[in-house]
Amino acid sequence: MGLRLKFNLVLVAVFLVGFAAAGLISRELLLDNARDEVVRSARLMMETAHAARSYTVEQIKPLLDPRLEEVFMPQAVSFYAATEILSAVQKKHPGFGYKEATLNPTNPRDRVTDWEADIVQRFRQDSGTKELVSERSGATGRILYIAKPIQITNAACLSCHSVPSAAPASMLKIYGEANGFGWKHNEIVGAQVVTVPMELSMQNAERALKTFLISLAGVFLLVFVVLNLMLSWLIVRPIRKMSLAADQVSTGDFDVPEFAEGGRDEMAVLGGAFNRMRRSLDKAMQMIDRGD
Repeated sequence: MGLRLKFNLVLVAVFLVGFAAAGLISRELLLDNARDEVVRSARLMMETAHAARSYTVEQIKPLLDPRLEEVFMPQAVSFYAATEILSAVQKKHPGFGYKEATLNPTNPRDRVTDWEADIVQRFRQDSGTKELVSERSGATGRILYIAKPIQITNAACLSCHSVPSAAPASMLKIYGEANGFGWKHNEIVGAQVVTVPMELSMQNAERALKTFLISLAGVFLLVFVVLNLMLSWLIVRPIRKMSLAADQVSTGDFDVPEFAEGGRDEMAVLGGAFNRMRRSLDKAMQMIDRGD
């Protein structure tokens, strides 16, 4: 096995190990960054919903309260306002979702699905849990969701949700008396749920990983070629010349030209040692021929 082949085998083995390690580490980092990006998007939607609810309670509801006895306006309800605003966002960003998922809602569109009901039950069973961040499978792939409990901390909410007789008559005309009642103070009645698709971010991460690995392989190929050229020029060619010269000298042919001794590297030192050996052997053979 030649020196070049041994060198290349070691180089390829080192590259493969490094390539695999770099690929695994980079993939984990890129996927983690992609998930963090999705979480940031979900939190932004959640904060938008909270801002919409606060704005409705503080500025819109006081203006509409005097008319609620005559005409019920859902725009005065913070749940409704947040859902409507985020619905407009969803039209431009399909796959993103926001829902005020409630066990017993006034508006049927807010009723929990099976997986949302599980989230609400987790909040009800552990009142100390203030947020859940997890993933689930959806029609378009993996979906990340952030959920926060909807807890009745404001007693004013019970004016519309305690018993039908306490609710505005205008509201009962629209939604009836069957849903949205029986809520209690400090009870967790639902969950705010934001859903964000992970597919695009994960695809971008995989694409970045692929680009990185291709670039890494390209750099290795360039280094491989350069190192082989340097190996041939600085080591293999001088050693091959010395090997041929040594073979000629071993057969008694001392007409081999001496190697240049310029430089201080190992090959120059080896060339100088070979020259001295050749001269010494030549003199020894001449002495033998003269019978000294």
